[in-house]
Amino acid sequence: MAEAPRCEFILGGQKSGKSRLAEERARDWLAAGAGRRAVLIATGLACDDEMRARIARHRQERAARVPGLLTREEPRALAEAVRRESAPDTLVVVDCLTLWLTQVLMPPPGWTPLPDPDSAGEDVCAALAAASGPVVVVSNEIGLGVIPLGPPVRRFVDALGRLNQRVAAVAERVTLMVAGCPLVVRGGAS
Repeated sequence: MAEAPRCEFILGGQKSGKSRLAEERARDWLAAGAGRRAVLIATGLACDDEMRARIARHRQERAARVPGLLTREEPRALAEAVRRESAPDTLVVVDCLTLWLTQVLMPPPGWTPLPDPDSAGEDVCAALAAASGPVVVVSNEIGLGVIPLGPPVRRFVDALGRLNQRVAAVAERVTLMVAGCPLVVRGGAS
């Protein structure tokens, strides 16, 4: 088995299979040798009943598919979480940038908005570049559809596009998921 790239960026639409591929990367990492760890940094925030149920279902399904994958919930301080969890023997999965950016740009009630979301994204990219072990980052590719009507949605689409470009520049491998099929955009075989 080939060694994991230092950083892989997996993009795709909703339900394209990007999280499943990231989980496969973690499963393969764990199976490749004793003493390895895999940690998933989950950025989703359970603000309503549907999201709570979705998160619970994902936890259960993930545990069945990837035994030994540890989960850390971090909806806001993503760069710090990557720095904290990264180690040479640990593969870190970030799932996903889209939810993280949502909380940065449109924080839930009671949360203080971050003054500079672009700076927060740069901090995440710096943490990815400095990671001492492999990292797999998941994000949505949402810029392929129609142009959103409202300014807040256009702002979000633009911000995610800029963040995705910065993460792709840091990543050794970039993979686009289309209908469950991985298409390696840069960095060799998937």
